[in-house]
Amino acid sequence: MRPLFVLFLSLALLPFSFPWRSSLEEELVSKVYKRRASPEMQETATNQLLQRLLPSHASSFQFKIDSNKGICGKSICFYISNIYNSKHGQPEILIQGTTGVELSSGLHWYLKYWCGAHISWNKTGGVQLGSVPPPGSLPHVDKNGVKIVRPVPWSYYQNVVTSSYSFVWWDWERWEREIDWMALQGINLPLAFNGQEYLWQKVFMDFNVSREDLNDFFGGPAFLAWARMGNLHGWGGPLSENWLDEQSILQKLIVTRMMEFGMIPVLPSFSGNVPAALKKLYPSAKITRLGDWNTVDGDTRWCCTYLLDPSDPLFVEIGKAFINYQIQEYGDVTDIYNCDTFNENTPPTNDPSYISSLGAAIYKAMSEGNKDAIWLMQGWLFSSDAAFWKPPQMKALLHSVPIGKMIVLDLFADVIPIWKQSSQFYGVPYVWCMLHNFGGNIEMYGILDAISSGPIDARTSKNSTMVGVGMCMEGIEHNPVVYELMSEMAFQNVKIQVKDWLKSYSKRRYGRTIAEVDEAWQILYHTVYNCTDGIADHNKDYIVEFPDVSPPTKQSHLSIRRDLSHANHRFSLREVASQLPQPHMWYSQKEVVNALKLFLDAGSSLSGSLTFRYDLVDLTRQALSKLANQVYLDALTAYGANNLNTLTLHSKKFLGIIKDLDTLLASDDNFLLGTWLEDAKSLAMTSSERKQYEWNARTQVTMWYDNTKINQSKLHDYGDI
Repeated sequence: MRPLFVLFLSLALLPFSFPWRSSLEEELVSKVYKRRASPEMQETATNQLLQRLLPSHASSFQFKIDSNKGICGKSICFYISNIYNSKHGQPEILIQGTTGVELSSGLHWYLKYWCGAHISWNKTGGVQLGSVPPPGSLPHVDKNGVKIVRPVPWSYYQNVVTSSYSFVWWDWERWEREIDWMALQGINLPLAFNGQEYLWQKVFMDFNVSREDLNDFFGGPAFLAWARMGNLHGWGGPLSENWLDEQSILQKLIVTRMMEFGMIPVLPSFSGNVPAALKKLYPSAKITRLGDWNTVDGDTRWCCTYLLDPSDPLFVEIGKAFINYQIQEYGDVTDIYNCDTFNENTPPTNDPSYISSLGAAIYKAMSEGNKDAIWLMQGWLFSSDAAFWKPPQMKALLHSVPIGKMIVLDLFADVIPIWKQSSQFYGVPYVWCMLHNFGGNIEMYGILDAISSGPIDARTSKNSTMVGVGMCMEGIEHNPVVYELMSEMAFQNVKIQVKDWLKSYSKRRYGRTIAEVDEAWQILYHTVYNCTDGIADHNKDYIVEFPDVSPPTKQSHLSIRRDLSHANHRFSLREVASQLPQPHMWYSQKEVVNALKLFLDAGSSLSGSLTFRYDLVDLTRQALSKLANQVYLDALTAYGANNLNTLTLHSKKFLGIIKDLDTLLASDDNFLLGTWLEDAKSLAMTSSERKQYEWNARTQVTMWYDNTKINQSKLHDYGDI
């Protein structure tokens, strides 16, 4: 059977040039864009997106891919212009662009800034398109047209764990909506990680690993991200043949659609993670058993995976085989491959020459399968293990492959920008990324000022090697304001004035201007969305912690107190109880409650708005969760003082807040546990799969691992959990 992607093998070579970038980066981008789909295919993809998004206006827009010599010149851009004297049912607005992504981004830009529309994930309120005028009366742009140029060529999307925290239970219908959203937001460099176990099975069986051994190697559906990284094995598994086959089919659909829009899918590559059986099959190979990654509490049934040393010849053989299988399965669709061998996995020595040899070996495994391979690496290791990755070690790894053959994701640049500490990654191209979310938690949180200025500062800094912006959150479908602003930075040449931008955002999101809501958003801007303490936001509120059957009782641990409900400055609960998990509190709760009151005051005016309903529920959830922290500490103080009456009073208050939260979240399907569980069960083809998938789904958002001693994860903010 011919590969599904054979149609892309004959695509024209359409090179780009970026006058603001070095010749090296210009060559880098030109190479990876050579596999774009035909102009007709990209125009068709954008027309079909419009049909799904706004079918009433399917004939109102004309899309045209721009050639290198056209309106965009040597840049990547979209251009919006008027079509005058159009008749009924004919296009009124012409959008030209470099790829289908730019056409879609141009459509989104026009709908936002000329029609007052808003587009977000369905789970965060969905779209607000009621403000779009009917066909035949669309507003004109400036008579000379509107040209928006990308200041950097790439807009990256996803984290290697997003596939488990958010995408795991998606079918093609949901993926189609996501790829539409990606195109509208300007994303042109997304990860495409689905279905890889189907190919890993083929690869390892070629090396004589049995299916039974692979059952112990692959994690369950909800834990695949960590099995792929070598953090665990077997937990939640095994994977059925149905799962392997269906995910492979889904991956083909995903990559096809990405290519149709002109995106560049980033595919996985071999990082060294191997089944335990390989050590017995190849006893002379350099295979090391890793330590416990603290996910499965050292249980040897699931922990302590095996890593093949990149310097071993077998590493290149396996890496080459996997790349070859991907090309056979999907076609020649990309040159960019992700690999994170050293992600939270420190090399055995800090000798720069050894680190350089490891990096060279990893790249060789890619290039043996694809001579034009480019290694895309998450830069998280430089933040999470800064004590090891000092300048000599960083430089050794980054320079272990030819300049231009590696791209680094400055993964946590919104909080800890490594580009500032590393002389722009020592000349290696990098992508400025916003990490924002840990563990798929849905807490309201963000740093809007950092988002609106950070990419500009990096791009305009001396000797900048920045080639893109990116969103690397661990989970999605929360905090829509953060992701809309970050997406827009792909097209912004100057810093955004967030205060003014929020007024426009509020009007677009709800379809009208409401003074109370505008005021509330300004409060949220300098409180919830102004976290400058540098703490990664994992959401450690007590209400999403497991019950503590033995809390600290020494009064000294509870002597330093703050009134959380009236705090007017940022502080850490380290000041409150040194032995407790420490909730993250960086704003005045009193101000946020005032913002909530303003939202409630506007309720009668916006009661029919799904976007408003989502924001109201979310803001109430946030306020109650933080209030519960204070009530819990009050109860703990009474417990330590052996004051039964006060303990009972505050315990009842705490349980009352839990019930209130449950009632609140149950009012919106987007906050229900059942939605997550039903999505999981809907993918099952047998009763045993149904039970397994539901168990995977429940376990990931509660215990994570069956361990009563250590809280490995957090209870998610779901109704009916």
